[in-house]
Amino acid sequence: MKILYCASEALPFSATGGLADVSGSLPQALRARMVGCRVVVPLYDNVSQELRDKMKFVTSISVPVAWRRQYCGIFEAKIGAVTYYLIDNQYYFKRGSLYGHFDDAERFAFFSRAVLEMLPYIDYKPDVIHANDWQCALVPVYYRLFYANNDWYSGIKTLFTIHNIQYQGQYGKDILEDVFGIPAYESQLLEFNRDVNLMKGAIECANWVSTVSPTYAQEILDPWFSHKLDPILRERSWKLSGILNGIDTVGYDPETDKDLFANYSRADKANKAVNKKKLQERLCIEVDPDLPLVGMVTRLVSHKGLDLVKEAVDNVMEYSNAQIVILGSGDLEYENYFKWMQEKYPGRFVLCLGFVPELSRKIYAGADIFLMPSKSEPCGLSQMIALRYGTIPVVRETGGLKDSITDSGDGEGNGFTFMTYNAGDMLHSLHRAIYAYNSDKEGWGVLVDRAMGCDNSWGRSAGEYIKLYKQIIES
Repeated sequence: MKILYCASEALPFSATGGLADVSGSLPQALRARMVGCRVVVPLYDNVSQELRDKMKFVTSISVPVAWRRQYCGIFEAKIGAVTYYLIDNQYYFKRGSLYGHFDDAERFAFFSRAVLEMLPYIDYKPDVIHANDWQCALVPVYYRLFYANNDWYSGIKTLFTIHNIQYQGQYGKDILEDVFGIPAYESQLLEFNRDVNLMKGAIECANWVSTVSPTYAQEILDPWFSHKLDPILRERSWKLSGILNGIDTVGYDPETDKDLFANYSRADKANKAVNKKKLQERLCIEVDPDLPLVGMVTRLVSHKGLDLVKEAVDNVMEYSNAQIVILGSGDLEYENYFKWMQEKYPGRFVLCLGFVPELSRKIYAGADIFLMPSKSEPCGLSQMIALRYGTIPVVRETGGLKDSITDSGDGEGNGFTFMTYNAGDMLHSLHRAIYAYNSDKEGWGVLVDRAMGCDNSWGRSAGEYIKLYKQIIES
């Protein structure tokens, strides 16, 4: 089985979010299971010199972009067991940032076409091309229109994965022929709501569509979650499924994490208490092991549930003995409100503005409870990281949160959950967690052990992808 994994970013070369983590981890996990998987990404200007020194030039080709042809350099690098191809064109990719440019449509049309054009030159014919998010959505479209009937390319299958349906690649119809090179008589593949929608085109053309959790695959059939694409997805629900992402269990390991105050493991959790004590000291809050410490590491935006937190935090402070620490930045509304809470409850409530990676690790390890009340969450990684560090999640039952966290009320779950998106339900679950911590230390220890024993590794996810690849190949 041979897979070509196509993404707009991948660690260690480039990253702006979770897609880079997935693109850096899943192919390695597939190779560990003897699946032939190679990755192709753009060669951005911000790729470090250290990584450039590991790259070798393969060849240069000319890639069609509508009516013109553009230079395309192909570089190769080996990271771990995976071969990466980096697509070079300084006009498109020598920019200060990965996204947000006026010509993003043209940049990623070029990249998508280059992915297909390069295959004969690297002598690699994949069984499945796995394209990710709107930046690669034209790969299955171009394959159907221009390559499927070519003898060399025939038989290749395509899988398109939606990581966040909010970002669909929507543009005016005037660029269909002049930028994408797609003839007007094929416009129905991409047209949606009087615009061109790249994600819609990929959903139409790919052999299969997946997303990053089973629950999110069902949610995006609902107008509440779909950002208007639900009619297209419902018509093609027969080729839609969800596979829960994993986390890097080597990078996130409390036994070896160098950012922690003290290391610990599932077998010997004693130093988790040391991390809590040192975190309380660093935050200048009361140092007391019996006070439940609630942590959040998040962007301060409404869809992460910050409106619920804003509505409920006074109640938590007034009616419990909990301490709260929030690490993140975002909307000024939330930043200012939580600054006020910090002044109102000194020694109990702390806001740490910005994102400090080493402090985020210390919060995962030092907190007792991790709050994640998202309005929507395609997969979510923070709740899995919290489990790995023995910090008990309180989450809303949505997307990957629902698939990875189950309520401990039945004596078997790994956290505390609520279903309806309102502050009252969130408060009830958070107070249940605080009560459990305060009233039953032995039972809490059992819950922590159960959390640390959860398997959220990429190995589990890779096994599910292998099954899906086989299904697509055989279809």
